[in-house]
Amino acid sequence: MLVTMLEAQVPDDQAAVLINEYGAAVDALPPVIVETFLLHAAGSDLWRIVTVWASRDALDEYRRSVDTPAGVLMFRAAGAEPSLAIFDVAAHAAQP
Repeated sequence: MLVTMLEAQVPDDQAAVLINEYGAAVDALPPVIVETFLLHAAGSDLWRIVTVWASRDALDEYRRSVDTPAGVLMFRAAGAEPSLAIFDVAAHAAQP
């Protein structure tokens, strides 16, 4: 598994735009995405989109299939330019 994290400061008056863009995008998630989360840091203008991918190959396949990744477009629609971090999942736990 692999996790990507897009992060940006989103002005309060643009938060609804980000939420709406995210909601529209998750209606048609690419099959290479396992799950995704839109996170807002309490008391802050910091937002993150965290996405779980089946593998690095899955992420690479998606990135080759688009000009600009959907998450980047979501933040840009809300007036923010996100930074990207990519994490290999070293361990994982979930409820049965």
